[in-house]
Amino acid sequence: MTIIDRLDYGPFPEDPHNHKPGSRYCLVLDPVRPDGAYVKDLVLNFEHLASDEVIPVHVHTNEEVLIVDEGQAEAFYDGEWRPVGPGAVILVPPGVPHGFRNRSGATVRLHAVFAGHVVGTRLLERSPAPGTEDEPLPPPSIIDFRAFGHSSPHHGK
Repeated sequence: MTIIDRLDYGPFPEDPHNHKPGSRYCLVLDPVRPDGAYVKDLVLNFEHLASDEVIPVHVHTNEEVLIVDEGQAEAFYDGEWRPVGPGAVILVPPGVPHGFRNRSGATVRLHAVFAGHVVGTRLLERSPAPGTEDEPLPPPSIIDFRAFGHSSPHHGK
């Protein structure tokens, strides 16, 4: 068993397609243990989505659960933007387009739980970095969060 007693948030990596300079995130994965007693296939992504920033509409190869912890946002689901606030839970099957936008003037705190540490993603729209507005959508990508290298929670056992 692992207890995470503090999250260390950091800036998002530079990405011309998913530009979120004011937002912060923290990935949480249970560290691999030689005895095999760890949670292998759940990944949590905690995010502070800055005002006027978005999580572009996209699809994943995995199931995902999104939970709004604090603030007001809009979630794209079932083909439309819908208001969501604290306590909202969004269950996203594989291949279903979804995204978030924060037009509230304040930070929105949310987190996502992915079923599996290897996640395929295909962007359906972009949040372009300045100067890249005319670039096309990138090809689909696959990320192994265990190899990603930004999980830095503090552990107590």
